[in-house]
Amino acid sequence: MLKEALDGQVTVVCGAIAASVQIQVEPVGRWFEAFLKRRSRNVSASFQELEEEEELSEESEDEEFQLEEYPLLKTLDPKDWKNQDHYAVLGLAHLRYKATQKQIKAAHKAIVLKHHPDKRKAAGEQIVEGDNDYFTCITKAIETLSDPVRRRAFDSIDPTFDNAVPSKGEAKENFFQVFTPVFERNARWSTKKHVPKMGGQDASFEEVDNFYSFWYNFDSWREFSYLDEEEKEKAECRDERRWIEKQNRASRAQRKKEEMNRIRTLVDTAYSCDPRIKKFKEEEKARKESEKKAKAEAKKREQEERERARQAEMEAARLAKEKEEEEAKQAALLAKKEKDMQKKAIKKERQKLRTTCKNWNYFADNEAESVKMMEEVEKLCDRLELVSLQSLNEVLASGNKEESKAALEKQVQEVNTLLQREREAEVQAQQAARAAAEQASGGGGAGGRGWNEEDLQLLIKAVNLFPAGTNARWEVIANYMNLHSTSGLRRTAKDVINKAKNLQKLDPHQKEEINKKAFEKFRKEHSAVPPTVDNAVPSERFDTPADANAAAWTSEEQKLLEQALKTYPVSTPERWEKIAEAVPGRTKKDCMRRYKELVELVKAKKAAQDAAKTKK
Repeated sequence: MLKEALDGQVTVVCGAIAASVQIQVEPVGRWFEAFLKRRSRNVSASFQELEEEEELSEESEDEEFQLEEYPLLKTLDPKDWKNQDHYAVLGLAHLRYKATQKQIKAAHKAIVLKHHPDKRKAAGEQIVEGDNDYFTCITKAIETLSDPVRRRAFDSIDPTFDNAVPSKGEAKENFFQVFTPVFERNARWSTKKHVPKMGGQDASFEEVDNFYSFWYNFDSWREFSYLDEEEKEKAECRDERRWIEKQNRASRAQRKKEEMNRIRTLVDTAYSCDPRIKKFKEEEKARKESEKKAKAEAKKREQEERERARQAEMEAARLAKEKEEEEAKQAALLAKKEKDMQKKAIKKERQKLRTTCKNWNYFADNEAESVKMMEEVEKLCDRLELVSLQSLNEVLASGNKEESKAALEKQVQEVNTLLQREREAEVQAQQAARAAAEQASGGGGAGGRGWNEEDLQLLIKAVNLFPAGTNARWEVIANYMNLHSTSGLRRTAKDVINKAKNLQKLDPHQKEEINKKAFEKFRKEHSAVPPTVDNAVPSERFDTPADANAAAWTSEEQKLLEQALKTYPVSTPERWEKIAEAVPGRTKKDCMRRYKELVELVKAKKAAQDAAKTKK
C-alpha cells in the first residue's frame, strides 16, 4: 500500500509496466490429482488442503469401521491355514477386498491385542506350544493381506465370490435384473478402470456396442497362483524346483482358460438374450430392406431412363435413316434423271452425227468407201463420250465438206489407235496368262506338258459340260478330252485335276479371256449348218454360213429357248418362227443353231460317260 503523497512531492514515471501474460500450465503428479478433485468438487483448494482433508476422511473411516469377530477362529487348524478366509480371521469379512491397508493393520493390531499368546497366558489360558496354536492363522492372514502380490493372489480365488453364469431361461423375463449384478460382480477382475455399465432398455446403440465390445475383449487380472499344489521353496534341488514351476504354470494356465471361457459364456448368453440387440437387429434389417428397396427402385428408374433413352435413340436413328433413305432416293432419282438426260443427249448427238455423215454421203466417192465409213461412224458412236460427240458435231456443222471430212478422219484415227492399243494390251495379257498357265502346269509326263491353247479351251468346256456331282466326273472329262483333242496326248484323271486346279489359281480376267476364246472356237467350228428342209426337225444344215460375230447366249436367253422348245413341240406349224418370237433378240437361225449345239453337247457328254463306264 503506497503512502499518500505529501505536499510538494511530484510523481515521477520511471518506466512502463509490462502487460500481463497468461500462461497455460498443465498439472502433473499429485497436483494433477488435486486439480481433478477440485474440478469434480467445483472448489478452489490447494493440494495440501485436499491431502489433509483425505487424511481426515480416512481417520474418520478408521474410527467408524468395526471388526466382526470370527466365531470359528479358535477352531482353526494352523496346518490348514491356506484354506482359511484371511479376511474373516482379521474380522474384515464385511469389507473383504475393499479394505484398505490401514484398516487391515488396525484390524490386525486389535486382534493381536486380544488373541496374543502372552495375553491369553496372562489370563490363565492354557497355551499350545509351537506353531500349533491358532494364533499362527492370524499371522498367516496378516502376512498374506499386507503383501499386495499375495493379497491379489488370494483375492483371485475369493471363496465368497459367485462364479455362476445365468442361463437363458433365467434371463427370459427379467434380463436387466438378472445380468446387471452379474456383470458388476465380475467387473472387479478388469485390469482397465471405468468399466462401462450395462444400461437400460433405452440405451443407445453406441452404448450397447461399447459395453459388449469391452466384455468381448475383457482383460482379467485374475490369476490362480494361490492354488498351487506345490511350493517351489520346498524343493530340494534346482531340477525339482523347475519341475514344480512347470506344473504350477500348467495348472494356472488351465484355470485361466476356464475363467476366460466362463466370462465368454456370460457375455454370449447376455448378448443372445439382450432385447436391445434384438431391437437393433430388427432396425438394421428394416434399414437394409429400405436401402435395398430404394436401391431397387433407383435401379428400376435407371433402367426406365435407359429404356427411354434407347427408345429415343432408336426413334432418332429411324428418323435419320428415313431421312437418309429419302435423300438417297432423291439422289438416285436425280442421278437417274441426269443419266436419262445424258442418254438422250448422247442418243441425240449420235443421231446428229449419223445424219450429218449421211447427208455428206459419209464423205465417200463409192459404195465400198461409204460402207466402210459407215462402220467407222458407228464405231465412233459407240466409243465417244458426250463431250467428244458434241465437239465433233459442232466441227461438222460449222465447216465445209473437206474440213468436216478431215475432222471425222482424225477422230476415227484416234479411236482406231486407242482400239489397237487395247488389243495389244489384251494380247500381252493373254500371253502372260498362257505363260503362267504353262509354268503352273509344269511337271513330268504327258500331264505336265503339251497343254496348248486348244487343250485348255477343251478342258474348260469339259469342266462346264460335266459339272460337280457327275458320276466319275474327272474320268469322264479325261475321256472327253482324249476323244476331241488333236494334240495326240492321252490325259488321265489326275492330269485333268491338276490342270483344273492350276487354272482356278489364275486371275479372273485371264479365266474370262480363256472362256471367251473357247466359246469363239466352238462357234467357228459349228458355224456352217445345212439348209432347212423341214421346220420341225433341225437336223438339216443351213444354207448360209453362221455369223462369226454372233453374241454368246445368256442364261436368260437359254431359259427362254428351253421353255419355247417345250411350248411348241415338233408338230407345231412354223415352229421355229414362233420359238424365235419367244426369244427376244434372236432370229430363227440363231435358235436352230443353238438347238443343234445343245444336241451335240448332250451326245458328246453321253459318249464320254459311256467311255468312262467301259474303262471301269
